[in-house]
Amino acid sequence: MPNITIIGGGFAGATLARRLMGRLPPGWDITLISEDSYTTFNPLLPEVVGASIFPEHAVAPLREVIDVANGGRFVMGAVSAIDPDARTVSASTLVGESRFAYDHLVLAVGSRARIDLIPGMAEHALPLKSVGDALHIRNIVLRRLAAMELEPDPDRRALLGHFLVIGGGFSGVEVAGALIDCIKGIGKYFPHAMSDCTRVTLVHAGDRLLPEMAPKLGMAALRQLRARGVAVRLNTGASQIDAEGIDLADGGRIDAGTVVATIGTRPNRLLATLGVALERGRLGVGPDLAVPGLANVWALGDCAHALNSADGTVCPPTAQFAVAEAGHLAETLLAVAAGRATRPFMYRPRGAMAATGHLNGVAEVFGWRFAGLPAWLAWRGYYLALLPTLGRKLRVWIEWTWGMFFAPDITHIHFVRSGGGSGAPMVAQRRGLMVVPEMPVMEQPRQ
Repeated sequence: MPNITIIGGGFAGATLARRLMGRLPPGWDITLISEDSYTTFNPLLPEVVGASIFPEHAVAPLREVIDVANGGRFVMGAVSAIDPDARTVSASTLVGESRFAYDHLVLAVGSRARIDLIPGMAEHALPLKSVGDALHIRNIVLRRLAAMELEPDPDRRALLGHFLVIGGGFSGVEVAGALIDCIKGIGKYFPHAMSDCTRVTLVHAGDRLLPEMAPKLGMAALRQLRARGVAVRLNTGASQIDAEGIDLADGGRIDAGTVVATIGTRPNRLLATLGVALERGRLGVGPDLAVPGLANVWALGDCAHALNSADGTVCPPTAQFAVAEAGHLAETLLAVAAGRATRPFMYRPRGAMAATGHLNGVAEVFGWRFAGLPAWLAWRGYYLALLPTLGRKLRVWIEWTWGMFFAPDITHIHFVRSGGGSGAPMVAQRRGLMVVPEMPVMEQPRQ
């Protein structure tokens, strides 16, 4: 039975599997292999940080996405090796090492967070790449506010109440906006935390926010964030991160009890095992997204260095292009299965959007640039449309509507096993600053 094996369950891999389901010739099979049992909607992670939605709303079970009830197969496992000659994939699964044969292999492994970009980043900064990261940041915000209520020293209280975000791209802007909204929304539940000491600062090494968008929209985002109370510092790079803040490249210093880093990605280690050249850490592909030198191997999404035939530019690692590439590759694989010729990838982007906080955002859609409430609604509408199944769309829409009228949720979920303890004290002392130890990884229900 001919088999298409997809490695990776992110936007690209999940969308491709969904586009192929029910359209392949009789006898063809689809297998999706992913380390996680769900696909994460990364643009919604700032919403989790700001408690606008619950963590489970930013993910979707892959068994539901690829419709295993109608012929799709999902394997939860970490791919350790690929043998292009034997056309097999080896993966560590719940029952040990397993091997899977393929006729066509699709690499949609995305990228990983790079936590060593700045000295001290791995030890003291909080990355935002997964739903676990988002939930951890949210819990730390709540812990910081609770600690402020008990801290008598005003200097340490000010330190605990300062949240610093590094990076002025989409994630940084959206996290800063979500944080300031969350803190303002739940301030009444922490009356002794001295709200005048709670601050959010965004530092960006460039001269404008959102460099991926038009300069006017970057300026609009800057005005919106500052109007909400976020201190934005442009042309400001971090040279060192420690437990009490960051040292700046110009010799300055910013003290902060919590540092969130939204910069830095690295390629998936699996790519280096294929024996083919990488382009800036991404896998070079041909016009139809085929990997040169590897028969019947394709790549798309963040891990692929693909050229857009519409304008000759490199496709950016965004959800919009991942979805577009998935749709194109689905048509390509259907053409190969039917013996037809393939076509080069060509896509004209619809624009870009960013939310800068509650009821605010910036957007460029089909050349039309706008900001404020319309941009915010467009942002939410677009990502709501990307969510799979009507039930999930309805749940998120209800949660978003609820959040327009009521304060964010302040539940601090501490995941520990009964009887075993957390293995670490709930509060630790480090250089005079109250810090929060790493939370245990949230156990996901087995599919």
